[in-house]
Amino acid sequence: MSGPLAGLKVLEFASIGPGPYAGMLMADLGADILRVERAGSVRQGPADDLLLRSRPSIAVDLKSDAGRELVLELTEKSDAVMEGFRPGVMERLGLGPNELLTRNPRLVYGRMTGYGQSGALSARAGHDINYIAVSGALWPLGRASERPSAPMNLVGDFGGGAMFLVVGMLAAMISSKSTGEGQVVDAAMVDGSASLLTMMHSLLNMEFWHEERGVNILDSGAHFYEVYETSDQKYVAVGAVEAKFYDELLRGLGLESTDLPAQMDRTQWPAMKERFAAIFAAKTRDEWTAIFADRDACVTPVLSPREAARHPYNTERDVFALEPVIQPNPAPRFSKTPGSIGDEASTDSAKTLRRWGFSDERLESLRDSRAFA
Repeated sequence: MSGPLAGLKVLEFASIGPGPYAGMLMADLGADILRVERAGSVRQGPADDLLLRSRPSIAVDLKSDAGRELVLELTEKSDAVMEGFRPGVMERLGLGPNELLTRNPRLVYGRMTGYGQSGALSARAGHDINYIAVSGALWPLGRASERPSAPMNLVGDFGGGAMFLVVGMLAAMISSKSTGEGQVVDAAMVDGSASLLTMMHSLLNMEFWHEERGVNILDSGAHFYEVYETSDQKYVAVGAVEAKFYDELLRGLGLESTDLPAQMDRTQWPAMKERFAAIFAAKTRDEWTAIFADRDACVTPVLSPREAARHPYNTERDVFALEPVIQPNPAPRFSKTPGSIGDEASTDSAKTLRRWGFSDERLESLRDSRAFA
């Protein structure tokens, strides 16, 4: 493995959404991650699910004594484990933090849930939309006089969940290296998505932001921070917040010599949005892209995911891998230890366990005891 996390060994208990994304992020950056699936589960590879790329998997019967012992042996060889079950599930399997930290006191035990390991909602079912509703992150998303708009599962699962799990686990592993003591990382999507709102709470405290949807500077309230439809039913994104960029925007729209209200006159924002919308509707997306190509006006075409993969900027910078399937390349980038998409994920349990230091005799014993499928 290559990358800044090369040398780290992590057990990832198979889950959905933020769990595999966190595993993918660390595996892309060089961590040696072994994905532990439940025996009898439908086993997919990265060709089916890109979130499973760059790491192998084994199917283990976690309800058998032999399967649990296998996990405990792997724990002794690991720097960290991560799981995404509801609170109490791993404890009922005999694989909770107490059991694993007893076998490996320096272990970092990462736990990914929606509501966290404690609190009145901790045992309740939910999905991204529920977690960001409770954290306050869903309410501001949407336009004025409309109901909140779900942002796919980007804010809870991936932004407030997986990213915070990865940051927390890496921080705990740094601590473990210096102290020799492991710990539990409780990553909850409610906590993480609430943290993402820190700037908005700051603006509310300063009374610069109104607790009203779609009327503020960054939530589609302002005419200079908006998405506009073009004549070909496509879109351009405008983010000309600073005065110098706003001036360039007006020049590109042919409004530089027009008597206009002050940029920050909130009372005029609705009327200015209508004026901008009419102008943008007169040309195609590509015509506007050409007009603003050499202007620092913060105007860009709105690209579909497949368009983005083949956009000249993204191909020049190799933002996406285009073969054998289209997928984003590892991020961020490192000058000396670049990450990479690993070989196709192996589901060969014996091959994988040999790499983790298991002898052929031990593998035969595990087969006989039906530890893994």
